[in-house]
Amino acid sequence: MSDTILKIQDLNVEFPVFGGIFQREISHVHAVKNVTMNITMGKTIGVVGESGSGKSTLGKAIINVLRLTAPDVRVSGNILLNSNEGKQINVLDIEPSQIKSYRSDVQMIFQDPYSSLNPRMLVSDIIREPLDINTDLTTIEKNDRVDWLLHKVGLSKEQGNRYPHEFSGGQRQRIAIARSLSTKPRIIIADEPVSALDVSIQAQVINLMMDLQEEMNLTIIFIAHDLSVVKHISTDISVMYLGEVVEMGDTKTVFNKPQHDYTKTLLKSIPHPDPIGREARKEERLKLKKYNM
Repeated sequence: MSDTILKIQDLNVEFPVFGGIFQREISHVHAVKNVTMNITMGKTIGVVGESGSGKSTLGKAIINVLRLTAPDVRVSGNILLNSNEGKQINVLDIEPSQIKSYRSDVQMIFQDPYSSLNPRMLVSDIIREPLDINTDLTTIEKNDRVDWLLHKVGLSKEQGNRYPHEFSGGQRQRIAIARSLSTKPRIIIADEPVSALDVSIQAQVINLMMDLQEEMNLTIIFIAHDLSVVKHISTDISVMYLGEVVEMGDTKTVFNKPQHDYTKTLLKSIPHPDPIGREARKEERLKLKKYNM
């Protein structure tokens, strides 16, 4: 399909487990199993599942950073990015000469805004760093880009001269979003970007991401376990369980007519405000208490 920007084919990720006196491999953890999906340009794909289902590992495999943190990891399959020139890049076999181009096209927003920003760097330098590495812009062009990004995420030019510890959690995540947008990426991988924030701040960050997506025609892979957030932002949903994608579809269909038992269980776990039901349950408890007296 011409509008498909990313294809994942039979992706497997295994982490070896070492033990014994000689630290030999005694087992392995199959974190991602035979995942296949097509990601369409301009869409938001919500990847949901409980902790340990392989969501974050999938995101890190797409951006190709797994081996930086786990050199012994085994990754197989294909992750194919369709470039603007009509070429197809296999991320898992990427050439050194293509890394800059790929890093410009695919960026990631990490879960914890308190640890994902370098505390020793000014905010403006944090946002400028991807430009220094991946572009050939002049100093003036970089400064203009940084000021524009700060404005886009609701921060001022003057705030760029502060350090991350001087900002709240929501403001730090806005800085992380600005950094991810600095190279004009086509795909953003958001790994639970609001889970560490207060509920009141979550809505602001989510709405900011939706506005930026519409303005810049971004493709977002939104990883989360909060189904209410996923329902609000996503156009399509992939449900992961024990490393496998057990159900895929557009958001409305998955929420209204789930097919897999695991998806049904996830949806039932969403808390619903139900004052009438609460009163009914209270009456039942009182009746039971009187009966037992």
